[in-house]
Amino acid sequence: MSVQLWCLSFRQPYAGLVLDGVKMVESRWRPILGPLENRTLAVHIAMRDWEGEEWRAVMTDQLGMNGVQIQAVLDSGERFGRGVVAGLVDVGRTWLCPASLQGKELQGLERSSVLIGVQEKHLTYLSNPRWLKEPLRMRGGRDLWTIEIPSELLP
Repeated sequence: MSVQLWCLSFRQPYAGLVLDGVKMVESRWRPILGPLENRTLAVHIAMRDWEGEEWRAVMTDQLGMNGVQIQAVLDSGERFGRGVVAGLVDVGRTWLCPASLQGKELQGLERSSVLIGVQEKHLTYLSNPRWLKEPLRMRGGRDLWTIEIPSELLP
């Protein structure tokens, strides 16, 4: 028996940050997750890394993590390797972040998305992250695609 879910590929370190509950807001240039509000999304770990280091600045400056803590989170995110469906997350509301947003509200969204410069992006709340019992090896796709996850892998 299996369950069919929508799946989205995330580059590292963001895939691990989502599944470890550090990243609670996803940002995309298009409202790709909007139709999945109140549904569960499978998280695929892409083979490639995210280009840029702004996530490290957010983790240090806004989340107050030191190098050892950051490395522990990064190591946790790599537990299943790459090119796998590694976990599940529940999708919340999607909205367009206004270009004019500033101050504490902007900082809070940057902290929750572990990204600097979220204005004019479509933001989506993520909650209830959980790792699968074992990874499901699979090639990633562009945008959303559907997958079958065997029930015995579900947390």
